[in-house]
Amino acid sequence: MFEGFTQRRIPANGININVRTKGDGPPLLLLHGYPQSHVMWHRVAGPLAERFTVVCADLRGYGDSDKPAGGGDHMAYAKRTMAQDMVEVMASLGFARFSVAGHDRGGRVAYRMAFDHPEVVTKVATLDIVPTHSQFRRMDWRGSLGGYHWYFLAQPEPLPERLIGFDPVFYLHNSLKRWAAPEFTFDAAAMAEYERCYSDPATVHASCEDYRAGATVDFAIDDADYGKRKIQPPLLALWGDRGGNQRATFIETWQEWAEDVRGAGIPSGHFIPEEAPEATVKALAEFLAE
Repeated sequence: MFEGFTQRRIPANGININVRTKGDGPPLLLLHGYPQSHVMWHRVAGPLAERFTVVCADLRGYGDSDKPAGGGDHMAYAKRTMAQDMVEVMASLGFARFSVAGHDRGGRVAYRMAFDHPEVVTKVATLDIVPTHSQFRRMDWRGSLGGYHWYFLAQPEPLPERLIGFDPVFYLHNSLKRWAAPEFTFDAAAMAEYERCYSDPATVHASCEDYRAGATVDFAIDDADYGKRKIQPPLLALWGDRGGNQRATFIETWQEWAEDVRGAGIPSGHFIPEEAPEATVKALAEFLAE
């Protein structure tokens, strides 16, 4: 995986962030989601690097990036903090302005970055999410059954850490299977990386802090913006349409948050870049070329 990419750890915002880079075109930052790492981009990073300078980063707390303690206010894992990490990483690489695409939790970092740093983000793509504020406000009992982990992982320490820590590989596989299309099989090398990283108790703790931040400080930050200002850079919303997701849900929701929204369903489950890499590359390349 990632043939020809350069791997390094870059100091940013008081920690070290693990990244892989390749290409010499316009800069494009790719951010992964839960419970994975930058490796989730392994099927699209190479093709995108033929047109862009691709930067695949591990979010703080994930992969081979540093995993600071959460703290009582959960600000260490607020998406505002994670966004600042990545702005500093890209500046260290020489990119004062860049596009960003984020899947799942990485999508939440990406849209917060577009809110907080409009002078830096040229375009933003979110993959299979709506904003955290909207997710919590609209989740009914059916959505809560499917998205139980939002509430489980946000429980106070150490409950979820202890329960997941009993068998983290089982929990990882259960989560990935629940959210992927039924017939999809993850690449063996990628799965081995996910298992390696998620078996680290520090990763389990950090990912719980990520969700605790979502249910507290991230919601509060979104709430302060909702109805008062909108994301200014153009925004592309992609979603996996194998999960019964509807165009109106994504487009209309994002229009509440951003000035310039377009979107498309991708024939996949939740893990769009791995399940439908060709369609992902095409959608991102067309959007970024506009």
